[in-house]
Amino acid sequence: MRLRARIRAWRYPGSIRYWERRYARGGHSGAGSSGRLAAYKADWLNRFVQENAVQTILEFGCGDGRQVQRATYPDYLGLDVAPSAIQRCRDLFAADPNKRFLVYDPCRFDPAGLKAELGLSIEVLFHLTEDDLYHRYLEHLFGAATRWVVIFAPDEPDQTGGQFPHLRPRRFTRDVPAGWRLQRRDTNPHRDISMSDFFVFEKNQ
Repeated sequence: MRLRARIRAWRYPGSIRYWERRYARGGHSGAGSSGRLAAYKADWLNRFVQENAVQTILEFGCGDGRQVQRATYPDYLGLDVAPSAIQRCRDLFAADPNKRFLVYDPCRFDPAGLKAELGLSIEVLFHLTEDDLYHRYLEHLFGAATRWVVIFAPDEPDQTGGQFPHLRPRRFTRDVPAGWRLQRRDTNPHRDISMSDFFVFEKNQ
């Protein structure tokens, strides 16, 4: 590992503290929440919600809300581990009664207490660098969804070599809880800026 990568790893405080600190300092969710990639994700998600008559959506990792601004959802609840991001979203959507936001505490969250037809995870999984947090997140995401789960992420092992401590891609499809089937995978056409694809999981009846 090169010296610069070692310094980054030494300074990295863990995923939850990293994102809270980033938002508290005025940072944003990343390049994927703007431009053509954000437009692609919004068009895909809005079309999926409409075509499947989805009424309730629960997103794990809403970030700063820029992506949510493009959403046309009937009823939406956004969760995030960063209180600063949640406050930013509440301010941004103060006039929209169809969008609500809560702080997500992975250690205390009970998926039985919050349910929605569709669970969303949009470019979050590869930011969950700790194994225990990653597995809890998947348990909560699928545990709270009653019909569908949509994930936008790469499904491949980490090849970054530790260069960026806050990134850890995984083969997440191997870790999906029992009772769900992969219905489809839609390849992202913007491969030059993102390796993520859309994965649609449907709950077994």
